[in-house]
Amino acid sequence: MVLPCLDEAAALPWVLSRMPAGFRPVVADNGSTDGSPDVARQLGATVVHVPQRGYGAACHAGLVAARSDVVVVMDADATLDPMDLPRLCAPVLDGSADLVIGRRRPESWRAWSLSARLANAALARTVRRRTGIRLHDLGPVRVARRRALLDLTLSDRRFGYPLETVLAAHEAGWRLREEPVTYRPRTGRSKVTGSVGGYLRTVRDMRAVLGR
Repeated sequence: MVLPCLDEAAALPWVLSRMPAGFRPVVADNGSTDGSPDVARQLGATVVHVPQRGYGAACHAGLVAARSDVVVVMDADATLDPMDLPRLCAPVLDGSADLVIGRRRPESWRAWSLSARLANAALARTVRRRTGIRLHDLGPVRVARRRALLDLTLSDRRFGYPLETVLAAHEAGWRLREEPVTYRPRTGRSKVTGSVGGYLRTVRDMRAVLGR
């Protein structure tokens, strides 16, 4: 269970308290200044310090540090309920899918801004058009077998990492499956949609992956 983290001290108590039995959280801390690593340790999580900044860098470091055969990569901002994880892991565990992607179902208009929804939908359409993948959301939670994910040799270390995961998995012949997940208003400020700069960086990184 990999939780990429940057200043999520306010969200981590709820996230980690909701962790189902058998899931071992690895918090991949990407330079937090709010005490997130201490909070995570106090609540029983393994903490990995990731000096290279970037969402993809945190995901990769957490994946390397994880030890379970099946691994979940999920945002640590309390937008997703960890209690959904057994359901999301089931298709990978029973062999009916190689990659499960959470398709967001916002519980309120505050959970997912209109601009972020439109950008996500446009990107998903582009991916469907170019690859034929039946994809509607580059979701903030993904489930796959750890060794297989590492063998994809993903190179993006920024916000293009989720998209590169999907494209590389498709090229490798993986069976992809979307599962609905309730999407809650996040705790704290978003690093992606919380600022114009964050939004523009994400768009740039995604376009770079598509360009490759």
